[in-house]
Amino acid sequence: MKALVPILVAAALLTSPADAATARKKSAAASGPLSIAVSTQKKILVVRLGGVDVKTYDVAVGTKKKPTPMGRFSISHIVWNPPWRPPNEKWAKGKKAAGPNDPKNPMKVVKLFFQEPDYYIHGTDDEDSLGGAASHGCIRMAQADVYELARYVQEHAGAHHDEAWYQRVVGSDQSADVHLARPVPVAIGK
Repeated sequence: MKALVPILVAAALLTSPADAATARKKSAAASGPLSIAVSTQKKILVVRLGGVDVKTYDVAVGTKKKPTPMGRFSISHIVWNPPWRPPNEKWAKGKKAAGPNDPKNPMKVVKLFFQEPDYYIHGTDDEDSLGGAASHGCIRMAQADVYELARYVQEHAGAHHDEAWYQRVVGSDQSADVHLARPVPVAIGK
């Protein structure tokens, strides 16, 4: 497995046993539909199960020139190992396309579309940007966090896969499209 394998190891190490136990208790106590809320002012993404907050992540949001759209959206499409093609935008002039699992790919391990085709939640290797306004409208997360989020979303939205599937997909040079049986609501506000 290539560049993303260390991310999987890091994801397992980032959560202390006490934090993991607390998250499991919150998730077990909560029931009901999964939803996500993003605060562009606080720069956080909150995962809710039945209206109960089960996990909070630091994120980077769009800049003043390229803001993250506000409103109600839904995630129904996830792409693992997404390729990146520079958009026809001034800021991307001279940038080169990067394939799945390419270390120069700014999308990293996964992207979760909340407003196709232009806006999604994705990983970044610029984790210093988290907590700020640094993207071109998308929501950036630490690579280990977006990996964890995408798996959680899939598990709760009707797209279950076993561990071997994730290992195979993340370790490959191919993308994998996942369409959710139950779209996950996303509310983005201040």
